[in-house]
Amino acid sequence: MLQALIFDVDGTLADTERVHLEAFNHAFTEEGLDWHWDEARYRQLLEISGGKERMQHFWNERYPDLRELDHGAVRARIDRLHEIKTAYYESAVNEGRVSLRPGVLALIEEALQAGLQLAIATTTSPVNIAALLRAAMGPDWRTHFAAVGDASSAPVKKPHPQVYQQVLRELEMPAIRCLAFEDSRNGLLAARAAGLKTIITPTSFSAHHVFDGALRVLPDLEGTTVADLRAWHAGLAVPA
Repeated sequence: MLQALIFDVDGTLADTERVHLEAFNHAFTEEGLDWHWDEARYRQLLEISGGKERMQHFWNERYPDLRELDHGAVRARIDRLHEIKTAYYESAVNEGRVSLRPGVLALIEEALQAGLQLAIATTTSPVNIAALLRAAMGPDWRTHFAAVGDASSAPVKKPHPQVYQQVLRELEMPAIRCLAFEDSRNGLLAARAAGLKTIITPTSFSAHHVFDGALRVLPDLEGTTVADLRAWHAGLAVPA
C-alpha cells in the first residue's frame, strides 16, 4: 500500500536549471573568471550531481596540471563561487522567477488530504530548498514534510542512494510503501538503488536521458491524482 511520496527538488518540483545556470555564470563574472557555460555545456555538466562538484569537474578540465598543493586554494575558490551563486539563485526565487511545475502543488495538497506522508530527497542545498518552497507554499512549508534529505545531511551525491536511504530511515518506512519523483537519470538510479518505484517528469535539460526502469515517464504532474499513483504503485491499469 502506498503511504509516502518522496520528491527530488531541482527539475522535479520546479524547473530551476535555467536560473541555476544564470546564477553560475553570474558567480563566474563576479569572481573575475573567464568561464561561461551555455545551455549545451550545462546539460553535459548536469550529469554530475551537485553544484560544487560541477565546478570542480570543470576546473579540472580547464587546469589538468593543477598540483596537489593547490587543492585547498581551489576548494576555497569553489566554495566562494558557490556562495555567490546560491545568493543570486535565492534572490531570483524571491523575485518570483521560479515556480513549481504544473500539477505539483495540487498533487501535494491532495496527498496531504489523503493522509500520505511527504518527503524530500535532493542533492541541492538547504538554502535552495527553503527559498523555493517558502515562496511556493508559505513560511510553514517544512511542516508538510515528514523528512528532508539534502546536500548537508547526505553528502554522497546521486546516483548513490544515500539521500534516499536517509529519508527512508527518517520516515521509518520500507521503500515498497513509497514512490519517488525524479527528473534525471542520476535521480532515477539513486531512487531505484534504494528500492523505490519512481515516476519521472523530465525537463528540457534531461529529456535526452535514458529512463529504463521508471514506473512512469510523464511530461509533468498536471492532472495526476493520488488515485493514479496508488494504481500505478500497485501495478494496476488506470482507466482512460
